[in-house]
Amino acid sequence: MACVEPPRKKKKGRYGVAELKTLGNQLLSSASHINNLPLLLGFVSPSSPPHHVLESLLSLHSFFLPLLPKLPSSAASAAAPSGDDQSEFIYLAWLRSKFDEFLKSLVDVLASPQSDETLKELVLDTLMEFVKVANGGAFHSALYHKLLHSIVHSTSSATFLVDLLELKYFKYIDVRYFTYISLKKLASTLEGKDVSDDKIASGDGTNESQLSSNVESVIYNIYYTISHVPPLQGSDNTSDFEMWSSSESDRTQLSTDVDADDKPLKSQKRSKNVLSAAKIAKKMKLKFTKAWITYLRLPLPLDVYKEVLVNLHQTVIPHLSNPIMLCDFLTRSYDVGGVVSVMSLSSLFVLMTQYGLEYPNFYEKLYALLVPSIFLAKHRARFFQLLDSCLKSPLLPAYLAASFAKKLSRLLLSVPPSGALVITALIHNILRRHPSINCLVHREDGVDEGKGDNSADEVMTPNSDNANAGAVPCQKSGIDHFNSSETDPKKSAAMRSSLWEIDTILHHYCPPVSRFALSLGNDLTVRAKTSEVNVGDFSAGSYATILGAEISRRVKQVPLAFFKATPSSLFSETDFAGWTFKCEETPEMINDNNEKSTKDLS
Repeated sequence: MACVEPPRKKKKGRYGVAELKTLGNQLLSSASHINNLPLLLGFVSPSSPPHHVLESLLSLHSFFLPLLPKLPSSAASAAAPSGDDQSEFIYLAWLRSKFDEFLKSLVDVLASPQSDETLKELVLDTLMEFVKVANGGAFHSALYHKLLHSIVHSTSSATFLVDLLELKYFKYIDVRYFTYISLKKLASTLEGKDVSDDKIASGDGTNESQLSSNVESVIYNIYYTISHVPPLQGSDNTSDFEMWSSSESDRTQLSTDVDADDKPLKSQKRSKNVLSAAKIAKKMKLKFTKAWITYLRLPLPLDVYKEVLVNLHQTVIPHLSNPIMLCDFLTRSYDVGGVVSVMSLSSLFVLMTQYGLEYPNFYEKLYALLVPSIFLAKHRARFFQLLDSCLKSPLLPAYLAASFAKKLSRLLLSVPPSGALVITALIHNILRRHPSINCLVHREDGVDEGKGDNSADEVMTPNSDNANAGAVPCQKSGIDHFNSSETDPKKSAAMRSSLWEIDTILHHYCPPVSRFALSLGNDLTVRAKTSEVNVGDFSAGSYATILGAEISRRVKQVPLAFFKATPSSLFSETDFAGWTFKCEETPEMINDNNEKSTKDLS
């Protein structure tokens, strides 16, 4: 019998696209060419040319897809049965190992920065196809978790792949469900292991900045992914929920899925029937909440931290199963101060007004945010609108309303014209809502506010308790008892002061400011004749908006500046009685001028 010599194996770099296509056709046509399988698998790698990866991927996808129902699981392939089926089982177990190798290679190509976008899109579609069918028709959650893990930990930008998932797959409810589960696991792993490992590695001499940048990149990728998963919209019909895997086993997987946090639910029987729409919405909310709460425990970079705070009240809080769980995160953010406190104010205000959160030091922290730099912050418009809403309650104590009104009026002296317009609107609303502090608008020296000692020698310090401030008269003319540096509004002594700063803006250099300030001269206690000012009309103002409004404003009489004779000085003597603007020459000045003239002639 003649011995057939096996063909010589070519080197990997000598294969072209046509030869790879021939190898794939041979593999698909006959089982006798099964040795082409490892050869094609070798071309599915980030280092291979994209057209070689593409041709090998198409052949391998067509080969494995019909064999998936026959392949044993990865765990069962270790134990081979005895008997006649042993050889077939060994063959299928070998195919299973090659399929797992194929999946690993696809994940590597997907996460590689060397792969182009077209190839990544094809690899993602192939992996999602295997997620759909590789688990006996049910959703392959383990493979999907590996896919998300590679995206999140990728050294390149994850935005392209996440955008593809959002465009093609996040519309399916089961994909969203397992996305929340995987992101929760990834965040838990990063919180409990990766951060501590980075600290240990940095102590061993590894570049600490590089490690921290890698962790920050992973945190940002998790945020970008979780923020692009659309929340579940309410529906009474389960047919409105589109599934990526259409099998009945996958439809019941939402009810049979057991997470680490769901162990107390063991007493509940696993129903084989499809869940109702209400139960699906409840479980989706639970997974959404766990994913976000776990993520917010991570050490967020400052830019991600700010972005989370800006969007939290709109995209996260309405879809949480229990929004009060965010109170610790938001109160810590509110205590940070500066722009972080401004950004957390929106979400904290929602929890207080809609979910019954009690925060005793809320107004003290809000009072501390009133500094000149807030009028130049990026999110100042939202802050001023929330500030106006927080001061709207008629149950607000008089000393607190007076402290905010006085602190705002003091800021009139140091803010730009756009800020002066916002402050004027806020003070207008505060005086109209709280008639008990209208005494600050007009206070005469020596007039007592309440029942107190009229002794001329008794003068209270600015740090004294505001409860007794109304019992002490202002004895000395020109003294403002308000302590602007005091952070506690109770001790600011605002009730003993007056809003004298408003009189200064009546002569403001910016005409819109001075015109708007005239509205504070009306009797705001008569609510029938006055109305509140919409702070939103002024909160986003700037020099550009003021100038644009003035240019478009129609003026009936335009003031003209003309002179019958050329002026000899900037001010005339009649403008400032008793002042002179002529420079009287002294003998020393005359001698100096003569010396300079002689030097110039010489």
